[in-house]
Amino acid sequence: MLLIIAVFMIAGSASAFLNQTAVEVSESAVVYTPSSDPADAKFPEGAKIYKQKCFVCHQLSGEGVPGAFPPLKNADYLLADKKRAVEQVLNGSNEAMVVNGVTYTIPMPFQVDTHKEAVDVINYVLNAWGNDGGTITVEEVKDIKIVR
Repeated sequence: MLLIIAVFMIAGSASAFLNQTAVEVSESAVVYTPSSDPADAKFPEGAKIYKQKCFVCHQLSGEGVPGAFPPLKNADYLLADKKRAVEQVLNGSNEAMVVNGVTYTIPMPFQVDTHKEAVDVINYVLNAWGNDGGTITVEEVKDIKIVR
């Protein structure tokens, strides 16, 4: 029985892998990303940042890791406050958060160094994986102090 389950898991993983596109993120690293998301083309700088820095925890699918790293896909916490999302990407967060009814307590380190990078990646996330979160501008977040 376990062998049958393993075969189905491997087959499912192979199928998912085949629906991805290779993206070079550095001279020595390539990641594979879902290829059918319109947010990749609409927000290419944000997509690049996400695939370099965010996907390890939040996954290429935006679904996170249950109980450890919150989803970004259809995440009530993310979609409720775009400015807070930019602030968390800029400065990290040590606060517990409740996303879609689940509490997450693992700290998030800062991910980017500028307001523009934060806006780029958040605009991507707000619109990837079927999210309909709109956009935010650098002008709207310029008052966020960058804390290191």
